[in-house]
Formats: sequence, C-alpha cells, structure tokens
Amino acid sequence: MNEEQQSLLLNSSSRRFLSPQGVKVSYGTAGFRGDASILASTVYRVGILAALRSLKTQSVIGIMITASHNKVSDNGVKIADPNGGMLSQHWEPFADALANAPSPQQLIQLVNEFVEKEMIPLDGVRPAEVLLGRDTRPSGDALLEAARLGVTSIVGAVATDMGILTTPQLHWMVRARNKGMKASEQDYFEQLSSSFRCLMDLIPTEKSKFNGMDDKLVVDGANGVGGLKLKVLEKLLSVLVIEVRNSSEDDGVLNDGVGADYVQKEKFVPRGFGSKDAGMRCASLDGDADRLVYFSVPPESSGMIDLVDGDKMLSLFALFIREQLSFLDEKEDIKNYHQARLGVVQTAYANGASTNYLKQLGLEVNFTPTGVKYLHEKAAEYDIGIYFEANGHGTVLFSESFIRWLEARTNKLSSGSQGSEVEKAALRLLAVSKLINQAVGDALSGLLLVEVILHQMGWSIHRWNELYHDLPSRQLKVKVADRTAVITANAETVVVSPPGLQDAINAETAKYPQGRCFVRPSGTEDVVRVYAEASTQEAADTLANCVAKLVDQFLGCSSS
Repeated sequence: MNEEQQSLLLNSSSRRFLSPQGVKVSYGTAGFRGDASILASTVYRVGILAALRSLKTQSVIGIMITASHNKVSDNGVKIADPNGGMLSQHWEPFADALANAPSPQQLIQLVNEFVEKEMIPLDGVRPAEVLLGRDTRPSGDALLEAARLGVTSIVGAVATDMGILTTPQLHWMVRARNKGMKASEQDYFEQLSSSFRCLMDLIPTEKSKFNGMDDKLVVDGANGVGGLKLKVLEKLLSVLVIEVRNSSEDDGVLNDGVGADYVQKEKFVPRGFGSKDAGMRCASLDGDADRLVYFSVPPESSGMIDLVDGDKMLSLFALFIREQLSFLDEKEDIKNYHQARLGVVQTAYANGASTNYLKQLGLEVNFTPTGVKYLHEKAAEYDIGIYFEANGHGTVLFSESFIRWLEARTNKLSSGSQGSEVEKAALRLLAVSKLINQAVGDALSGLLLVEVILHQMGWSIHRWNELYHDLPSRQLKVKVADRTAVITANAETVVVSPPGLQDAINAETAKYPQGRCFVRPSGTEDVVRVYAEASTQEAADTLANCVAKLVDQFLGCSSS
C-alpha cells in the first residue's frame, strides 16, 4: 500500500468513523445489523471492503443499506458480490476484523495485510466500482454517505448512488452490470413486466380467468420500499389489478404490525386488513421486499389468517416447472435435447408436510443450513434449482447451459411453426428465467411468477393452499450470552455441543406423535432458536417450550 493510499485511509477513518467503544459486530447471514445510531463506522468500513472486493474481482460490487424486516430504528449493510449474490464466505472473517478494528492504525494494518495476502491490485487498470442502494429508513441517507466515503477512501474507487431501492433490485443491478446488460431501475421493471406479459400470453384461453374469483390481488407493503416499487410496476401490468396497502407513502411504521415476517410468524392479519378482505387473495412483502408470503382471511376469522408460506411457493413453482419439463421430456427425439436436472433445496425450518409432498412428486430434495448463501449455492448445482425458506425468501436458478439451450430452441421456433405444448413449454421456461430474480430472493418477481402460475393452472388461493396441510409448529428463542456455545451439524438439525443436549431433545421429541424439533444459534441475535412440529398445535407448543427449557438448563440462561 503506497503512502497516498495510507494517508487517505487514515484521514477519512480518523475524522468521522472511529469504532464505537464496547460494540462488537459480526457479518451474519444478512450482513451487519444493529441500532442505526452505532453503525456509521461499520458501514464506512464495509465501503472499504466493497472497493477492495471490486478490485480483487475486477467487477462491479454492490452495497445495500437495509435491515430488512427489523424495526425501523435498526439498520444494516450487506454486500452484493459480482454474480448479484451474497459476499463470498471467504471474505467474511475479513469483514468482521475490519468492522471491529479499534483504531485507524489497526484498520490500515488489516487492510495492508489482506491486500498482500489476496494480491489485490490497488494500482490496477480498472478502478473499483460500487453501486449503492438503500431502503426507506430515515437513517439510510446518512449511512449511505458513510458507505460512499468508505468506498472512495480507496484511491480511484467510484461509488454510484442508485437511489432508494428494494434489496433485490440492487442485487439484480450488480448482476446485470457484470453480465454486460442494461442495469437501471427502469430496465429491471421492463424485464419483469415483459416476461410476465409473455407468460400470460401463453396461458390457454380456457384458463385465462380464475375459477369465478376476482383477479384482484391485495398487497401489504410493510410500510416499506416494496409497496412503493410495486405501484410503479403495476402500471406496466395491464392484465393484473393490484391494490397496495401499507406503502412507505402511508402513515404507518415500517414493519410494525405489518410485513411478511409478522404475517408468517404471527399468522395474523397485518394492519389495514380485516374481515372486509375475507376470501380475497392477499400477499405481504417485508421491509426491503426480499420476502413474500400469501394469505387469505377466512370468514369470521377474528384476525387469524390462512397462511400460504415460502414452502407452498416452492411447491407451486416446482409443480409448474416440472410440468413444463415433462412436455420437453416427451420429445426426447429433439436434436441436441438438454434434459434438465431439477432440484429443490430447503432448510430444517421447512414444514415436514411440505418435504413429504415434494418427495411424493418424485423431486430431488436437499437440505442446507439456514441462510440464503447456503441455499443458493446448493441450488446452483442444478439445471433448475428452486430454493425457499418458509419465511418467504427464495428464488429459482437456471444454469447458463440450459438457458442457452432454451434460447437456441426458441430462436428456431420464431422462424418456424409454433403452437405445440413442447414449443410453449420451452418459451415458458425461458420467460420464467427472465422473470424470476436469479441474483437473490425477490418479493416482486416472485409475486408475478405466483400470479402467472395461478392463472395458468386456473387455481384460486384456496386451491393452492390445499396442496398439503402443514403440521402444527412453534418457533421460540432463548436468550443467551454466547450463541456460539451451540454447535450443530446435519444442516443444523443435530446439536453436537454442548454434549448431552441433543440426547435430551430426542427424548423429549419422542413423546409426541409426528414430533420433530431442532435448535440452532441465530445468525443475527444472541439467541438460540427453537423449532418444533407435532400432530397438534398444543403438542407443538408444549414440545417447543420443553426444549427451550432444556436449552436454558444446558446453557444457563433465560428463555423469551
């Protein structure tokens, strides 16, 4: 590192961004998060890291300022890698060390050592380039400025403010830029809307309407950025009527009694919804629009809902894609036919009934630890890989080789005869690959794909929800001093430390019909999370509470 670079880092970090005393942060499954008032130093240092990552990869990198479904006083920061996905796990320890460096001098030493170890070309021909985005939180503007200053503390680095965005939009833009595609927000809207219209045009006439159900969709925007962007997108969708409630333009508080996280966990109507919506098809986004769940309000529900979660979205997508592949498989005489390998990926939080349903369909089901980075990596091993968490975060990945085959196949169709199911199946799959956000889970693109498939199948939300019936479940969390004291294996379903805890969990679980229970350390909070399933809600609640007490006993802490 030359003298100019050292001086620039020293001056910028010393002036405004000293690490707060007594605060230790860690790069979890969703980057750094915490109270917005103490994050300026962390975000500034993430700017440095993003610029170095850009130099190392010779690619555009992204920084998103958001705390997703957290309360409005929180904020956070995450990095989008060149493919639009999460930061490489190899760089996470450096992120932790950089964020927690106690002084500017130690920060410079860390950067210098890392630059040498990773052979990062500080004087490379191509300067670092980082795209910045933020959600609607009041603290976002100041933190975005901290990120910009961090990026530009690396000599020659350029930070481009892309404005107020959903998290998936920022990830999409990074991926698009690195693939040489147009990458503005308008380009994002146009790709989604044109792909949606293409898929709608391919729906058979007899299925072009729901079975006696209104085409209207009512969406809870969590008082965040997603509702704002959905209103823009809806204007490009002439065949779909969307009513957005709880937009950031409204008077509600971000994620307070609204949003996908609240709806999925509480199974209760968000603010602004009630008995007047009985029978309607409803959906809920989270604060930065990377999660999506559907729900309906039963007559006389007293506020409770019929939830259609991420597991059921995965099942819907898998059914549709499997059907399209089956049309192609029937024509194995197609020259150079690429027989696609389809796989689905879940975490241990997936309801056991969903896993059984997918296996009964003959699909290949895999499990990974909780966290998008693990799900995404596994899904990428397939020609078409579908992953979703029960919380509504997920997407569909298409391999480049299969997309090339589809493009070649559909290019031939454009100059020849069209109309067979084989031809339509190829066109549908190619359109799905463009509609779905392959960088990361995206509530807006996921919502459009759900709507297309329901139209294609002629299903109401109630028919969709009847695919299978969830086993009753309960989630709890136990406050702990050190969540790393719990170590798990087998995709977080088995505790290997502290010794004896897993045996105690097994003994308790065996008491309940269809019982299943696991515990895991949170990736974002100092808590241990407990998940339990059983044949009745009472049994699931009892099992979860008993296991929470076991965690308390083994770790010497108190549950909440």
